[in-house]
Amino acid sequence: MTDSSIIHQLLDNNKQWVEERLKTDPSYFEDLSQGQSPSILWIGCSDSRVPAESISGAEPGELFVHRNIANLVVNTDMNVLSVVDYAVRVLKVKHIIVCGHYQCGGVRAAMSNSTVGILDNWLSNIKEVYRLHDRELEAIEDENIRANRLSELNVLEQVYNLSKITSIQRAWQEGPSPVLHGWVYDLGNGLIKNLDFTLKSNNSLDDIYKFDFKAEEEKK
Repeated sequence: MTDSSIIHQLLDNNKQWVEERLKTDPSYFEDLSQGQSPSILWIGCSDSRVPAESISGAEPGELFVHRNIANLVVNTDMNVLSVVDYAVRVLKVKHIIVCGHYQCGGVRAAMSNSTVGILDNWLSNIKEVYRLHDRELEAIEDENIRANRLSELNVLEQVYNLSKITSIQRAWQEGPSPVLHGWVYDLGNGLIKNLDFTLKSNNSLDDIYKFDFKAEEEKK
């Protein structure tokens, strides 16, 4: 299939999808265009094999999605910070899921000493996760198993990073939402693994990361 035919195929697929939707619900797109109220923010990897809606069975409008290489939550990345702030402050999502996956190319690259250009700077965040857990990881002889374990540890660290964000802590100050979750998708069998790691408040954070919103209110 040529590059041109691939593009045309995507457009044809879109038309077919629209037709199928309208057959079951003639007002589907009219209703969808009225606005969004997803209850979940999904932070996943950019890997083309891990589309959030497909692997979770979600419909359009049910997930607010942000994807980047290796599903990172970096405190200097205005993209992810803006997505999180909008999801929490405007959309009022109830849950935020960080979903990594096994056989992740970004994770494997971070385990290597080879350079991959500008991506090295991004992947240094995963190298930090490796450094924090090097004793456990170095004890795993099989490289594939070690990489999969690093994928899990990376997810846990990104969930923890989420809890440091001001908008998350402010939301927790005002109410019980959002709940933060860590998941990993297995490319080998199509199943999502719940890592059983959830955060509902900043109680798990070191004190240095906890924001004092009372002091802010007193200044007003």
